[in-house]
Amino acid sequence: MISMRYPISFALVLLLAISAAAEPRKRKHSRNEESASAGDFSYYLLSMSWAPDFCAGPTGDKDPRECGRGRKVGFVVHGLWPQSEQGRGPQRCGSARPVSQAIIDVTLRYVPTESLIQHEWANHGTCSGLTSADYFAALRRARDSIKIPAMLQAPAQEQELAPAQIEDEFAKANPSFPKAAFRVSCTRGQLQEARICFNKDLSPRACTDSAGECAIGQMTVLPVQ
Repeated sequence: MISMRYPISFALVLLLAISAAAEPRKRKHSRNEESASAGDFSYYLLSMSWAPDFCAGPTGDKDPRECGRGRKVGFVVHGLWPQSEQGRGPQRCGSARPVSQAIIDVTLRYVPTESLIQHEWANHGTCSGLTSADYFAALRRARDSIKIPAMLQAPAQEQELAPAQIEDEFAKANPSFPKAAFRVSCTRGQLQEARICFNKDLSPRACTDSAGECAIGQMTVLPVQ
């Protein structure tokens, strides 16, 4: 009897020790990725996607309102993202009720599809500390404050431009913003997004390294369709 009990007790102790060692790591992973507190961020990043790049890409919902021939869509709002000074901002800070149809109707002029509006609220809006109505009002206000440079309003021809050149053009078109408020990202060697940084009160501010930036010397800017 005794010779059988000791191996069982030892195995039980070993199992409990392994579980205790693993548990803090599991909690840390959850806290970093999904359990941030709403309103706990440093500034906003307005992400504006270059529709011709998205529409030419191999993945994603190519909705005709954004990608249809003859639509001539350039920049569309991807989202207004709570951002940290260092590293990525928080995401999914709580349960997200569906965005109302009234909010969707006024926001479709900025964000091209209903599914993206719902996605942005669930992933980023819930971390703003705002109601869905106030969050999307802030998104629209931020976008309305930005003037697109003439060379990027509806280019009919493919262009080869340096990231710094595009950022300079945004700064010239928006002289009330600091030059460092503008960043561009790229994918597959092509313009992907323009990113503009705002304080929580939506006043312009400089971006930090966490906003990212295209590191190549020249990028292709696809024409509108």
